[in-house]
Amino acid sequence: MIFNYIFQNWIEIIAVILAIFYLVLAVRQNIICWVCGIISSVLYFFIMHSAGLYMEAYLQIFYVFMGFYGWSQWKIGTRDTSNFEVNTWNKSQHFFAASMILILSIFSAALLRLFTDATLPFLDALVAWGAVVATYMVAKKLLENWIYWLVIDSVSIFLFISRDLFPTAFLFGIYIIIIIYGYRLWSKKFQENNALST
Repeated sequence: MIFNYIFQNWIEIIAVILAIFYLVLAVRQNIICWVCGIISSVLYFFIMHSAGLYMEAYLQIFYVFMGFYGWSQWKIGTRDTSNFEVNTWNKSQHFFAASMILILSIFSAALLRLFTDATLPFLDALVAWGAVVATYMVAKKLLENWIYWLVIDSVSIFLFISRDLFPTAFLFGIYIIIIIYGYRLWSKKFQENNALST
């Protein structure tokens, strides 16, 4: 039974493994995370499209481009670490980001309802737009990316279970644990950098 499931879902399982590597390496601020993320995203494009999660599917294309962008940003940062440490946004930047996620999600959900047979269009759109912002935040090494991901991934678990994507739902459960660890590690690094600069 388990072997049949693995055989039938091997693409999803490989995508899950690569996604875990991506997040673990991102926590450790290892630039190779972007390679794992790019390959995982390519696989997840096909997985999400076949599950009727269209916003999630096309989000994967964005992830591929952001993978290259993140790689370039972190590559520059390795040459000049003084200008590329863990940093934060102020309250107005977070308000703007959260407002844009909500507005774009409502608009996208309306379009999905009109023109597609999308499953759970608002949640699909909310996760997708939230992930767009959070991925940008990772590329810029913003501490709060972990808080955004905590919310996004919690909603994603429900979304994936509703579409019988159990390995992916399990992956996002693991993500929650890694996210908490990542936030603590980056927060510690942020405090150390602030102590050194004062």
